Amino acid sequence: MARPAIDLSVRVGPLVLPNPVVAASGTFGHGDEVAALCDPAGLGAVTTKSQAPFPWAGNPAPRLHPSAAGMVNAVGLQGPGVDVWLAEDLPPLVARGARVIASVWGFTTDDYVGAAAAVAAAPGVVAVEVNLSCPNLAHGDLVAHDPGATASTVRAVVDATGSVPVLAKLSPNATDVVAVAEAAVGAGAVGLTCVNTVRAFLVDAETRTPALGAGNGGLSGPAVKPIALRVVHDVTRALPGVPVIGTGGVSTGVDAVEMLLAGAVAVGVGTATFRDPRATLRVRDELAAWCGRHGIDRVADLSGALREEPR
Repeated sequence: MARPAIDLSVRVGPLVLPNPVVAASGTFGHGDEVAALCDPAGLGAVTTKSQAPFPWAGNPAPRLHPSAAGMVNAVGLQGPGVDVWLAEDLPPLVARGARVIASVWGFTTDDYVGAAAAVAAAPGVVAVEVNLSCPNLAHGDLVAHDPGATASTVRAVVDATGSVPVLAKLSPNATDVVAVAEAAVGAGAVGLTCVNTVRAFLVDAETRTPALGAGNGGLSGPAVKPIALRVVHDVTRALPGVPVIGTGGVSTGVDAVEMLLAGAVAVGVGTATFRDPRATLRVRDELAAWCGRHGIDRVADLSGALREEPR
């Protein structure tokens, strides 16, 4: 007798996604660039590159450099500004069937509010992600380390977005990520994205100069997966029932399983997309195949199902 089809659907707060694989912010293009190669309708959601209410040139080149088991980037949140993004980049992505989580950033709370209010009103946007965590801007990790600043920013965004759910994207670089997570949820965030990149620095030995134009950058890729798993595990144990999109180093279906077991309800796939534009769909399929081999009928049953005692 054939086994029933595996139920890949998951719930992220009020959102019900058809599967737990989410394209991570900054890795799927501004609009439908990657969507032309990877059908976004087949993903749980697409988190778009963070936009501010103003255009931003980003950091000087070079901006990307390979590293052991990953890469370091210092793009610096380059973007055309939310008005241009809404007019030119969002519509073709939505037309391809994407469920869009729109990421926003700013230098001030008013910047966040302006961007969030604009994107929340746009067709196809199912949630707003407040990016509190970029490590490669001159002013540091935005408000990533300060629970008070996190709470005030998230609360203002929640007030500005009405019924559209708000997620907070956290930094692994914070001294106490759990305290920041608690502040974000207490201020009205319905869920969290854990984590952004890890502060890093690379040297070009031949030129004796920093490898990136901005100097410091953020490490992503397989090298950061243990860090992301640690944060997801810590946060979900401290805040049971709060949905977390586990992001960092996910490049295979097994990576996704590990992230779910650690407590995530969904997984973000980012750097893997640079190597393989269809990585998100492959991870989805590998996750489903793993569930089939292990007798798992509902992928949601994996979330937080970690045996705390190692075998």
